[in-house]
Amino acid sequence: MEWNFVFFFNSIMLGIGLAMDAFSVSLANGLNEPRMKTGRMLTMAGIFAGFQGAMPLIGWVCVHTVMQYFTAFEKLIPWIALILLCYIGGNMLKDCLCGCGEGEECCGDVDFKQLIVQGIATSIDALSVGFTIAEYNLLMAVVAALLIAVVTFFICFGGIAIGKKFGTKLAGKAGVLGGVILIFIGIEIFVTNIF
Repeated sequence: MEWNFVFFFNSIMLGIGLAMDAFSVSLANGLNEPRMKTGRMLTMAGIFAGFQGAMPLIGWVCVHTVMQYFTAFEKLIPWIALILLCYIGGNMLKDCLCGCGEGEECCGDVDFKQLIVQGIATSIDALSVGFTIAEYNLLMAVVAALLIAVVTFFICFGGIAIGKKFGTKLAGKAGVLGGVILIFIGIEIFVTNIF
């Protein structure tokens, strides 16, 4: 593989494709937290971008070192994503449906631990991208991963902003919608990877 337009175009397209799950979760987080400050939005988008960029690079390393172990682990990826996203979405639903009066905003903000779990859950399928970039040398793999991370950052930041806008309009019901979206994404990742 050589440095050319196709390399950059493919890396950006990979970034867009991989960022869709993280975008949906970002949207759900924005819905859940309509008064989120810009610094928190940047941190949240940065965490998703970091995981989306790191996973293909980890996959690339696995392909070049411990391929036989990675192949066995690949079968678990849909299960891990399903369990993690359903757990987070279920907790979000539970927090929003328990003990709230009409029109009250009661859903808790996503804490750092939950955000890390979301980052892992939405990016774990990106490990398999290591196979698609296996012919890249290390520098090209790192540049591709950085491009994926940058694209993901902007897509997720936009998702959070859109979620915030609608979250403000939906008030107390936004967290329920966010929880349902997370569960749906977990099921979607599972179904697409299993079938």
